[in-house]
Amino acid sequence: MDRMCRLFGLSAAPCRVRATFWLLEAPDSLAAQSRNEPDGTGLGYFGTDGTPHVDKQPIAAYADRDFARDAKECESTTFLAHIRYASTGGLEARNTHPFEQQGRLFAHNGVITDLDRLDAELGEHRKLVTGDTDSERFFALITKRTEACGGDLGTGIAQAARWVARELPVFALNLVLITPDELWALRYPATHDLFVLTRRPGGRQGDRHLDHASRSGRIRARSGELADRGAVVVATERMDEDPGWVNLAPGQLLHVDGNLGVHTRTVIDHPPRRPLTLADLGERAAASQHG
Repeated sequence: MDRMCRLFGLSAAPCRVRATFWLLEAPDSLAAQSRNEPDGTGLGYFGTDGTPHVDKQPIAAYADRDFARDAKECESTTFLAHIRYASTGGLEARNTHPFEQQGRLFAHNGVITDLDRLDAELGEHRKLVTGDTDSERFFALITKRTEACGGDLGTGIAQAARWVARELPVFALNLVLITPDELWALRYPATHDLFVLTRRPGGRQGDRHLDHASRSGRIRARSGELADRGAVVVATERMDEDPGWVNLAPGQLLHVDGNLGVHTRTVIDHPPRRPLTLADLGERAAASQHG
């Protein structure tokens, strides 16, 4: 069974590029079995004026999957795609990634519990949460911490992740967050992989457009304009045979700046104080975390 949530982020900043995405492209031989159906697909990107756009839909068992197989074409400096297998929250658009807060887009792969404790920590920022998921609450905590440190997004992510690692039961906190000109990604702890590829113009051969497809067939991205422009890609799995894919170390925060500068630093150097295992999770949450 291949049910783990899938993350894909791409930055070509400062260049705007046109890209085509297919979400849940591959046919599923077990499509008739509801436990193998995805619970949502989503794509986020930015307009020329920096306005965030999110194209997402909950995909429930036996649903019409044309939405998930149709190609989605858009132009942006940064992109974020997500395939959801629900751990918390019902099958509704408001629980489907990516989430938007204050002009930023966010997606998460993992499980956090003790949400009442997290809600209490959010305080007034709880109003940013429109759905039921742990992911959107974690995003709101990042937003709160970022505001508290004067808009420093990297510090906000680090502080939010450290608080969760210290105070809440955690299975995984892997995330990708994008703005119109930046991309951030965190892998924590070592539960799930999160790979990064710094792609030179034309890729490994120097003359190829971007055409990345996950082995599971869940996410595919293509961009002809990246035949002569560089990009940085983040994904839950290596998307091609390029030897340049690097797995982030546990606790490592990646920042891709507005000129494709790549910066990494370790922001958590210890395991969660209250680590969760698959055996600790309910059936639904455990199923969502299988790779």
